[in-house]
Amino acid sequence: MATMIRINHVALVVDNLERACDFYEKEFNLSPLPAYKFDYPAQFYKINEDQQLHLTEWKDKPSFRGHVCIQVDDFNAVFWRMKELSAIDITPWGKVRRLPDGGMQMFVRDPSQNLVEISCPADTPVDESIFEDDLVERKPGIYVSNRDDDRGYKSDAATLYHGKKPDGQEPS
Repeated sequence: MATMIRINHVALVVDNLERACDFYEKEFNLSPLPAYKFDYPAQFYKINEDQQLHLTEWKDKPSFRGHVCIQVDDFNAVFWRMKELSAIDITPWGKVRRLPDGGMQMFVRDPSQNLVEISCPADTPVDESIFEDDLVERKPGIYVSNRDDDRGYKSDAATLYHGKKPDGQEPS
């Protein structure tokens, strides 16, 4: 049996390729890569040395809760900018929050209404004034759906960040 070794890319369906490209290039500083010579609108982006984001233009409707999670190096700047753009969406997964492991989490909509989770590890400095905002939970925690269905492997030690950090260091 083969073993999955990493996520190579995430493909998002957008309704306007140019507008989506502008968003990801300006707001997340992604560098365009050449895409294959598809017969439909597509743009590839380099996230890091191993991972890519692919944007493809179709008439598909985006999912309400399905998302891609992007780790950022400056959660504060992204929070304030996404708030300015009115891009923060608290309806599918709740308010911006500090997770139990100390990392931060928020969800935003891109111009095509794809849901993008923005996260940072626990050791990233977070401006305390963010916790005064109405879009932010005041105390750490996770989203509670009130569905009372606990299927799946779960732990108090769960984290979005396992294995080596991007700088090659082991997580603490």
